[in-house]
This record gives sequence, structure tokens and C-alpha cells, in this order.
Amino acid sequence: MVARIAVRAAHEALIRQAGQSPARLGLGPAHSTAAVHDGSARLKVSLDLPYPVDIARTCGEVRRYIANRVSHLTGLRIDDLAVSVQRLVSGESLRRGRAE
Repeated sequence: MVARIAVRAAHEALIRQAGQSPARLGLGPAHSTAAVHDGSARLKVSLDLPYPVDIARTCGEVRRYIANRVSHLTGLRIDDLAVSVQRLVSGESLRRGRAE
């Protein structure tokens, strides 16, 4: 359940970043794993980002949002949260894909 909350929080964070749904940007769904022990959680979240983007800044903001949201919704302390980028999705490649 904690992993699903983290995925939802990642989705919300990307909406906040881009101003629209990640699906509309051609981004795939985020994936997450969670390990919960003694009131704390360790999370790994992988996601797509639109290109071009400041990867470090965006991942930092997404990470903070996920940590705050998961902690708020579950009451768990977030001991570790790793955010990784699965792929970068170019707006240009999306336009080419639609035209073909």
C-alpha cells in the first residue's frame, strides 16, 4: 500500500512540475517499491521525465513532495527515498510519433 501511495504522490508531483498530466506528456507510469519497518519506510521510485528538464532539480523536488505526501498520508517516517529516471521523453519525439 505504501508503494502505491508513493506512485500516486509521484504522479501528483509531476503534475505540479509540468502543469498537466504525465500521460498527456507521453510519460509512462511511475513504479515504486517500499520496505516498512518499525514506523519507518524506505522507498524507491522510478519515473519518466519530459525532456528537456533540469534532472537534478526536478528529482529533488519530486523526492521532497513524495516524502512529505507519503509521511502525511501514512504517518510513517521516511528514512530513505531514492528517485531514479527510467527515461527522458522528448516533446519532439511525441510530435513525430503522432504524425506518422
